[in-house]
Amino acid sequence: MSDQPTAHREGLLAVFDREMRELAHPDGPGVRVERTGDVVRRTGAAHDWNGVVWSSPDLDAARADAAIAAQVAHCVEHGYDEFEWKLYGHDRPADLGDRLLAAGFEAEEPETLLVAPVAELPTEVVLPDGVRLRTVRDEADVELMARAHEQAFGSDSARLRQQVLAQLKEDPDHFVGVLAMAGDEPVSSARMELYPGTGFAGLWGGGTVEAWRGRGVYRALIAFRTRIAAERGFRYLQVDATEDSRPILQRLGFTALTTTTPYIYRPAS
Repeated sequence: MSDQPTAHREGLLAVFDREMRELAHPDGPGVRVERTGDVVRRTGAAHDWNGVVWSSPDLDAARADAAIAAQVAHCVEHGYDEFEWKLYGHDRPADLGDRLLAAGFEAEEPETLLVAPVAELPTEVVLPDGVRLRTVRDEADVELMARAHEQAFGSDSARLRQQVLAQLKEDPDHFVGVLAMAGDEPVSSARMELYPGTGFAGLWGGGTVEAWRGRGVYRALIAFRTRIAAERGFRYLQVDATEDSRPILQRLGFTALTTTTPYIYRPAS
């Protein structure tokens, strides 16, 4: 059997690790990227995502424990409500997850990292009758996005509101928000972050309210954002996918590269 699929996957993973993790760029207004010791982390305001995006593949047990302790101290020093270590399935040492748990981090549900070359993805937007797509333009649209998010995922969207409003105001060239509307009601929403200095754009959200699932809205949101990424010259799309969306993305042409698990540290109040 040809090893081309394995070589393709390993090649995509190597590009992702280098461009999006080791050489990470700020992903929002006011966000900084810091390389300290054996890790690269993003740090910003309280509503931003704060955490470790890359750790050295040369980490051994002693260095891993020291790196973890340093990040806990950083979290406490800056008064974050939470701090994430984004652990990928191929990160080392092999027991890094267990070491994070021992240091007080909590593991959330793992997701699958998928990547696809933009040029290989469909860009034709096919919508069910009565649904139209439009980009998020102002604060009223952000409220519609938050409403769709809450109905789709059953979770609070306060942080999402803050992040999207900041991106629209301070860095609109590197952010795309999309609404799927049925009349005046939002039935789905999604985001795309365009990472300057890399070939990657990231797809986030994509939650559809229950009554509209299974009718192609999610796929339409993917195609809509893919077309924008292509027009702006980005080479790859990246998704951290749940088990609900992973099969759809693979059918569209995405390749599963590895798992990614959020490990969250929340200082005692």
